[in-house]
Amino acid sequence: MKKPLENETAQKVAEFLLQIKAIKLNPTNPFTWASGWKSPIYCDNRKTLSYPKIRTFIRQELSNSIIENFGTPDIIAGVATGGIAQGALVAQELGLPFIYVRPKAKDHGLGNLIEGAFEADQNVVVIEDLVSTGASSLSAVKALEEGGLKVKGMVAVFTYNFKTAKDNFKKAKCKLASLTDYDILIEQAKDAGYIRDKDLKSLIEWKNDPEGWTSQFI
Repeated sequence: MKKPLENETAQKVAEFLLQIKAIKLNPTNPFTWASGWKSPIYCDNRKTLSYPKIRTFIRQELSNSIIENFGTPDIIAGVATGGIAQGALVAQELGLPFIYVRPKAKDHGLGNLIEGAFEADQNVVVIEDLVSTGASSLSAVKALEEGGLKVKGMVAVFTYNFKTAKDNFKKAKCKLASLTDYDILIEQAKDAGYIRDKDLKSLIEWKNDPEGWTSQFI
């Protein structure tokens, strides 16, 4: 169970995402993800960077979450591409060095997978803007560990709370802390009138079984 202050933060972040349309909900005309899944929701947290008040709030809350969950690390790492800007803002807030992890190593120059200066055995907290299955996020964690860094955990702006993601993070022995999640977002969207009652069932069904939900559109 989340603490009262954590719940307040989660609700506020969800409210901000809905206000600026960083979250779009469309249960009847779903979006298509790169994975091929159909989804009634599309999340683009990069839009928060365009709103100074919201950007500041998220930066501060990500920083607070790091300290509360992991203590002060030696370095902050962002996951490309969405986690780069958020990670740099957090590193600035905490006065820490910043690096970021590419999806794959460069095919030219130095061929770096991790960009920035770091040393082996440094403690690092990873910043992600969004976690779905956790595959790409944990790929970045693996790259950092193979680079000699000690990953204390990951902090994200938003997670879909898929069971697959929870299982993946557990298997990787990586703690994930997120400012808000799908369940809180949907509750907030319903209370604020962003979605109709009749759409709520579909949104819940998708979260519980996204592959099964996708099959109705094939």
